[in-house]
Amino acid sequence: MQVTLALADAAATEALAARLAARLPMRAVVHLHGDLGAGKSTFARAMLRALGVAGTIRSPTYTLVEPYALTGGGQALHLDLYRIGDPGELEFLGLDEDSARLWLVEWPERGAGALPAPDLRVQLAVAGEGRLARIESGSSAGEAWIDAAHQG
Repeated sequence: MQVTLALADAAATEALAARLAARLPMRAVVHLHGDLGAGKSTFARAMLRALGVAGTIRSPTYTLVEPYALTGGGQALHLDLYRIGDPGELEFLGLDEDSARLWLVEWPERGAGALPAPDLRVQLAVAGEGRLARIESGSSAGEAWIDAAHQG
């Protein structure tokens, strides 16, 4: 399943992330694609906020991964793989596929083969003053997630 949406501004990107957060399955992996400045970090921060993360949400640009406790239980991992040179570098982070309820991965193509498969692929692109978001399921759970968020 695939849905394409025009997002007028950052607030619309945040609203999309919040709508998806409201329907978060028990476990989910989200791969965030797009050029620099396309809105990947805005989307990730908005989703974490909608899931109850309070306080500072740091960019994982240099740390590669930032963990966050979720209000509803479990943890989220926000990864930014822009600076890695090889997917094998992820081994040193000691991440286990079952270690988090939610994975938000920016630049997932740089970790190809070393990341859990995505339930959702979110492609963000600049479109005039706004953004274009293409959300594509990568699993049956992702398909159900898109359907639930699109209905609600």
